[in-house]
Amino acid sequence: MLRQSQLLIPTLREVPADAEIASHKLLLRAGLARQLASGIYTFMPIALRVLQKIQNIVREEMNNAGAQEILMPTIQPAEIWEKSGRWDHYGPELMRLRDRHDRRFALGPTHEEVVATLVASEINSYKKLPINLYQIQTKFRDEVRPRFGLIRCREFMMKDAYSFDTTQEGLDKSFNDMFHAYHRIFTRVGLNYRAVEADAGSIGGTGTYEFMALCEIGEDTIAYSTEGDYAANLEKAEVLYNGPTSPEADVAPLEKIHTPNIKTIEQLKEGLGVEGKDIVKSLAFMVDDQFVLVLIRGDHELNEVKLKNMFDAIDVRMATEAEIMEKLGAPVGFVGPVGAGERKIEVVADNYVQEVASAIIGANEVDYHLKNAQYGRDYQVSRFADLRNIQEGDVCPRTQAPIAFARGVEVGHVFKLGTKYSEPIGAKFLDENGREQTMIMGCYGIGVSRTLAAVIEQNNDENGIIWPTSVAPYHAHVIPINVKSDQQREMSEEITSALEAAGVEVLYDDRTERAGVKFKDADLLGLPLRITVSDKLEPGTVEVRIRRTGEATVVAVSELVSYVKEQLANL
Repeated sequence: MLRQSQLLIPTLREVPADAEIASHKLLLRAGLARQLASGIYTFMPIALRVLQKIQNIVREEMNNAGAQEILMPTIQPAEIWEKSGRWDHYGPELMRLRDRHDRRFALGPTHEEVVATLVASEINSYKKLPINLYQIQTKFRDEVRPRFGLIRCREFMMKDAYSFDTTQEGLDKSFNDMFHAYHRIFTRVGLNYRAVEADAGSIGGTGTYEFMALCEIGEDTIAYSTEGDYAANLEKAEVLYNGPTSPEADVAPLEKIHTPNIKTIEQLKEGLGVEGKDIVKSLAFMVDDQFVLVLIRGDHELNEVKLKNMFDAIDVRMATEAEIMEKLGAPVGFVGPVGAGERKIEVVADNYVQEVASAIIGANEVDYHLKNAQYGRDYQVSRFADLRNIQEGDVCPRTQAPIAFARGVEVGHVFKLGTKYSEPIGAKFLDENGREQTMIMGCYGIGVSRTLAAVIEQNNDENGIIWPTSVAPYHAHVIPINVKSDQQREMSEEITSALEAAGVEVLYDDRTERAGVKFKDADLLGLPLRITVSDKLEPGTVEVRIRRTGEATVVAVSELVSYVKEQLANL
């Protein structure tokens, strides 16, 4: 019998000043977690029980899908990261360290290199493939700005799985098995979520989907069709373009206009009395080591991920003021594409730049712009592509219906890696003909601790957390109004024992606090059912209150076990 007086639940009455969102506030107020350093948390007993329940759901579904659980080292040698090319390119999020012999290591943010090294050394025949290996482990990423409690941490709990197949068709099957397992996992956990098309980022690969928990505080924007199933994150969402909508028109000659201190799109719109769609803005980027000028319509936003993918680049960043001055001779706000070819500068543009027959552009001269600029006549573009963010109201690339936006938190991600890691690591096998082939990989991640935060973010009210039954730390909260009353205390203990014997997980509040304090703490902790033992009720009865709805029912003690189990099955 678990007595609340003995359990470490350091609840808080005041909202912590540094907590910005509901899940972070409630994690701290309900005594679930305590911060040790920025983005680094201790999980208290209640939170650990929830994490273990999420892990159990993940394990059941992964095992049912044929995956095998292992546990790999957290500390990874630099050599295997150098083989994959990620030691230099992963970036500052990779936590690096040296041992006493000055050997380089990293604290694992992910385990593609490690698992590929393992499989390369242990499997060499097609007869032992396919295989899918997974683990649930602490991961480390040196986030530049940890925030929102467990949503963005430097140390977090993750389930990562890796499949190895002999053919592309095999990878497709492994991927689909994981895709459907993820749907079952997040449904069982109790999340409102969507699977959306996504960019692979630093992991690499294709056929990528993110599983997004829908909530207003989400750091990611989801673009979805108002008809049909299409959904993608903002980085990935394709903008449909069917070619110029109007024939080429005669355009007046290029004209230089004086625009003192007018640098931004808003200033141009106000100062010249034009609309954003009449302006073509020129953005200077360093794509790896190449200076590139990117053109985009004034009412659109550049998607840097699409730009990076266009060049198959490792690194993309805005050019510095000094780099822009050196290449174009003008500061930010006045640069433009005219004459870029003579300066050996590549110019690329979003598809919709072709829609601007007569554009306002920078003149590459301080305090001056050009008007009546026409693509093909006044400036050249080497390549057009989809380079902008999709907008609400744009046409869905699949259904042709309008696009709408929602916010979400990424809780899962599935990738088709191909041979990105198996080739450099040397994960090979002999096929049926004795020929050496490269294994084809997939990887599949779930943020376990982030899922805990997402569940709270979606399930709370002004009084506290409202746990879904599947991951609730306990099913029922037994509360005697006066624990000093022998009758109430004995009945509470009998009820608790009977429920536990029937498989119901119970937290028994044996504290000598006032009833109001107990009820406030019960609402804050948010267990599915609250069972109150009171002298004010008819003898032999208790009150059962459903946390989610607030509905309260007086139930005979003799019928309590069956009633509780029925309610839990329906919640």
